[in-house]
Amino acid sequence: MSNPHDIRIREVTSEIESVVFRTPLKFGGRVVENADLLNVTVIVERADGHLAEGFGSMPLGNIWAWPETSIEPDKTLQVMKRFGEEVVNLANSYTPYGHALEISFQISAEYDHLGRTLSGKMGFGDVDMPELAQLVAASPFDAALHDAYGRAQGMNSYNTLSSEFMNDDLSFYLDDQFKDEYLDQYTLRDPSPSLPLYHLVGALDPLTEGDLQNKIGDGLPETLGEWIKADGLTHLKIKLAGDDLEWDVNRVLSIDRVASEVQAARGVTEWYYSCDFNEKCANVQYVLDFLHRIREIAAPAFDRIQYIEQPTARDLQAHPDNKMHEAAKIKPIVIDESLVDYEALLLARELGYSGVALKACKGQTESLLMAAAAQKFGMFLCVQDLTCPGYSFLHSASLAARIPGIAAIEGNGRQFCPAGNKKLARAFPEMFKIKDGTVKTGVLDGEGLGF
Repeated sequence: MSNPHDIRIREVTSEIESVVFRTPLKFGGRVVENADLLNVTVIVERADGHLAEGFGSMPLGNIWAWPETSIEPDKTLQVMKRFGEEVVNLANSYTPYGHALEISFQISAEYDHLGRTLSGKMGFGDVDMPELAQLVAASPFDAALHDAYGRAQGMNSYNTLSSEFMNDDLSFYLDDQFKDEYLDQYTLRDPSPSLPLYHLVGALDPLTEGDLQNKIGDGLPETLGEWIKADGLTHLKIKLAGDDLEWDVNRVLSIDRVASEVQAARGVTEWYYSCDFNEKCANVQYVLDFLHRIREIAAPAFDRIQYIEQPTARDLQAHPDNKMHEAAKIKPIVIDESLVDYEALLLARELGYSGVALKACKGQTESLLMAAAAQKFGMFLCVQDLTCPGYSFLHSASLAARIPGIAAIEGNGRQFCPAGNKKLARAFPEMFKIKDGTVKTGVLDGEGLGF
C-alpha cells in the first residue's frame, strides 16, 4: 500500500427493512404495493488505524430489475436478498487496501458467478440472475463503502475522486479514451444548490376527482392536480403502456389538460414531461407514431416532452434492429434498464440512444463511471430513482447534485412510501417537503455521501 488515503474493510453487516406503499404503483404491466430495503453498514480502516463507518440503503426492486415472467416475484426477491447477503460475505473476506471505487470494482468481479450459483440453487433452470438485479442487490454495500471512504478522509466522497486519492485513472475502468483522466473531471466540487424534481404519474394514478375510486384520506394529495398545486411541480414523469398507442396518446393528452389548467391558475408557463414506456414498445416506429400523434393533436404537449425513456427491450444484443436514430432526432432517447456496464453504453450509442439515466440503485461505482462516459460522449443526462425512501433517496439526490448537466431528478418515494421518509424528513426538510417543484440539494454537502 502506497497511498495514505487507502482503506481496507474491517466489517460489513446488513439488515432488511420493509416498507408498505400508501398506494399501488403500476409500471411495465405489473403492480407494486411494498418494498424491501437492504440496509448495509461498512466499517473501514486507514493504515494509520483511523476507523470510519458508512451506510447504504436501497429497495430491492425485483419487479423492475428482474421481470422474469416464468418465476414468481417472491422467488426473485428471495434471490436478490440472498445475493446482497453474499456480497456482504465477499466484502468481509476482502482484505487489500484501496480506494472505495477500486475495492468495489474488484469485488464485483465475483457477481456474475455468484448470480449463476444462486439461480442454480433455486432451481431456475436456464434462467440466470440478470446483471441489473445483481447491481441493485449490491448497491447498498457499494454506497456504504463510498460513504465510509469519504468519512475516513473527513471529506465529502465526491471530492475524493482525483489522482490524489484514486490509484488508477479511468482508462483502467473504461478504455484508453480516458487515459490520464479521473472522476474529479466529471463531478462537481460542490453540490448543485437545487434540482427540479420529476413527479411520477403511474398508470393507476388518478388525474382528477372523477378518477378517484377510494380516497386514501391521509392528508397527502390524491390527484395529479392536487400534487402539482401542493408541491409546485414543473416536471412530470409519465408511465405509459408501450403496446397501446391510443391509450398512451390519450394518457399524455389527459395529463397535459390537467397540468395546463393547474399551471395556468398558478401563473406557470413552463413545465416538462418525460415519457417512460418501460421497454414495452415493439420497435422504434411505435415511438415515432406516438410523437407524431402528440405533435399533431397538441403541439404544446409535444414541446413539453423533455425525453423518452427506454422504449424497447432492455437486451440490446438480442434486439439489434431496435435502432433509435430517427427518434433521437426528435427527442433525447434515454437508456435505462439496458445500462448495466460500459459495453452496454457503447452498444446503446451504436443503436442511436442519445441519453443516459443514472440510478443510484445500480451502484455508486457504476453510476460515477457511466456519468463520466456519458459526459465524454456528449449525451443527455438525468437521474432517476427506484421509488427510493429515506437514505436511498438522499443518495440518489447527492449523485444528481454532483454530476454536471443533470436535467432533473426523479423522486417518487414521497408519493408511494412516505412513511420511509419520516425520520430523515426532520433532518433534511428541504429534500422531502417540496414547495416549488425542486429539491434543495445544496444541503447534501457533508462528509461521506453528503448526508
